[in-house]
Amino acid sequence: MSQLEKIYGVHAVEALLRHHPKRVKQIWLSEGRSEPRIQALLALATENRVAVGQAERRELDAWVEGVHQGVVAEVSPSQVWGEAMLDELLDRTEGAPLLLVLDGVTDPHNLGACLRTADAAGVQAVIVPKDKSATLTAAVRKVACGAAEVIPLVAVTNLARTLEKLQQRGLWVVGTAGEAQQELYQQDMTGPTVLVMGAEGKGMRRLTREHCDFLVKLPMAGSVSSLNVSVATGVCLFEAVRQRSAGK
Repeated sequence: MSQLEKIYGVHAVEALLRHHPKRVKQIWLSEGRSEPRIQALLALATENRVAVGQAERRELDAWVEGVHQGVVAEVSPSQVWGEAMLDELLDRTEGAPLLLVLDGVTDPHNLGACLRTADAAGVQAVIVPKDKSATLTAAVRKVACGAAEVIPLVAVTNLARTLEKLQQRGLWVVGTAGEAQQELYQQDMTGPTVLVMGAEGKGMRRLTREHCDFLVKLPMAGSVSSLNVSVATGVCLFEAVRQRSAGK
């Protein structure tokens, strides 16, 4: 059991059962839970021959840090994809690809929220640097509400080099920066696009910025100077979705 990870929350466990059932080794439910969402979870577990046990809520509280909703699963370790996966993903992508790069986002809740938004926006993959970046954890999966199980998270050793390779494949790199002259809504994102979001507070690193084809900013009308990175990611990705939908 020491090599297994604990994933918690109804949405995260349900997504694993739907998309990667072989990874789920055991599900634990707090005693007394029998509402429809739990019944649906039990049906999925039975369908995939996954053992289900009961535990006291205080036991589950001791196992995980976070709101587990009375559901904890023991699963085989998370899979973070390597850089070679990008070529395979792009080769099988129909239409103009849309990729998201998070340059040093370290907060697990922000990463989880970005994965959830990226999945909703039809992004093919989320790319992060291997160092100084959040990765897949139980907290990330809980916030992602199942998106972490379906959208590839690709960790790369050298982000600048990865951007160069994507440019060579015909993708345009659009970075976000508060000091940019052009606003997001002036940028064409209907073609093959890589959207780059900077880290919390610091923004993009210098080398990442230098590898962007375009820099854009969000128009800020109020007194705050910037948005939370996961909120800004949602605004930018769905502007790309809007433009692509309008062009069809």
